[in-house]
Amino acid sequence: MTLVLGKRGDLMSHEEFFEEEIPVLVLVDEEGVEHEFELLAELEIDDATYRVLVPLLAEEDEESDELEVIILKVVYDEEGNEFLSDIEDDEEWEKVADAWQELMESEEF
Repeated sequence: MTLVLGKRGDLMSHEEFFEEEIPVLVLVDEEGVEHEFELLAELEIDDATYRVLVPLLAEEDEESDELEVIILKVVYDEEGNEFLSDIEDDEEWEKVADAWQELMESEEF
């Protein structure tokens, strides 16, 4: 499992990641509307890659101090172009969500 990727794709500690400019991804929805997200982490699980994102303009929930986190799977089309996709399989989702939860609870993050 990859903790955090820096601009050059190398592993970074939690402190190093937040000292750097946080990577921002712009995703376009089905209606052509652009949405900006901060990349929190990239997870490698069972030869698949997942990106953990937070909406750039997200506000913390005042009662729980939690941010909305979105986890998407990295997929490729026939030409090798990268796309981010929802995780539709319940078993796969549980595995990825468990890995994210474990990472959040670890001292490394």
